[in-house]
Amino acid sequence: MLELLAYLHDPELVARFQRRCGLFLIEAAHHSGGTTPVSTGRQNRRPQYEVRNWLLYFLFLLSAGLGHEVFYITCLPCIHWNVDPFLCRRLVNIWTLVMYVGQLMKDVLKLPRPLSPPVVKLETRVIAEYGLPSTHAMAATAISFTLLLSATSRIQFQFEVGLLIAVVLSSLVCLSRLYTGMHSVLDVICGALISAVLMFLTYPYWDTFDRFQLTSPISPIVALALPLFLSYTYPELDHYSTTRGDTTTILGVGAGCSVGYWVNEQLGHTFEPQGVLPVPLPTLTANTLALGTGRFFVGVVALVGTRQIVKTVSLWALYSWYRVPQNDTNAKKRRKIEVPYKFVTYTSIGLVNSILVNRIFVLLHLL
Repeated sequence: MLELLAYLHDPELVARFQRRCGLFLIEAAHHSGGTTPVSTGRQNRRPQYEVRNWLLYFLFLLSAGLGHEVFYITCLPCIHWNVDPFLCRRLVNIWTLVMYVGQLMKDVLKLPRPLSPPVVKLETRVIAEYGLPSTHAMAATAISFTLLLSATSRIQFQFEVGLLIAVVLSSLVCLSRLYTGMHSVLDVICGALISAVLMFLTYPYWDTFDRFQLTSPISPIVALALPLFLSYTYPELDHYSTTRGDTTTILGVGAGCSVGYWVNEQLGHTFEPQGVLPVPLPTLTANTLALGTGRFFVGVVALVGTRQIVKTVSLWALYSWYRVPQNDTNAKKRRKIEVPYKFVTYTSIGLVNSILVNRIFVLLHLL
């Protein structure tokens, strides 16, 4: 068993996959004749590489993007705006859970990412993070199959087609982590399996949690206090890593959305589909497409604008409170600044997404 685990964690296995997909390392420009260990927190210069299959190159880069903030701040809210807020709520809840567990496991287990060379690394932002498990694999598995399981009672569709789409999308994201050189095969397998286990264990309680989240008077208190506590108690590393900030971002979004869902329920305006469930998928007409496009752009502008305004104001307030020079960009990496500014920023995004955006659509006659 140990030999199998070592084999699956071998960076050469990832490098072979990259070469089979037409991605070749041609020069390793690294420090002091070797790759800097992740524990130093330093980043190597990106190696030179050659692409011989551009179709797979763009396919896997696009697939990797399904696990980045741009996807979460656009496509996930689109389900709320254009399909069913119930489905978005389920996705946000499960996504928050699996991502927190995955991020925490990374910094507890402290297993390194694949070495370069022999692996080509196409991403640099998270290079100082640890590798196991792959949170991209966890998120892709959770989102794809939570949507599939939850949509059966809400929307009329052919289950086999939905299953095929879920398998293809989650597989593409998992394979993209190998192609970009950010994870070993073991990281990806463990990520998918951990996500599946978490879904299996929590599935019987999804409806119970829904009732608590929407109707309990203490729901908004728990939704804010627990994520904030988990953000501040996140493990401290001996070097700066983006995991704490990203985890706070995820917990903040989950907290804001949860409070927003509770508020909507109390006001009696949930914006969920009317009629007997499951409802048929709407016919794709020019008018439907125009309304959906309008909702997308208005919603994204609202979320991105909220992010920029709240981030700027919260950073200014924290810098002033702690008497930090406004031009000290490294101050954002300190726990006392990073956690509150990210939590406030992304809680605000969650609140705007779940409460405000649909009401803007009503005012603009887009809903």
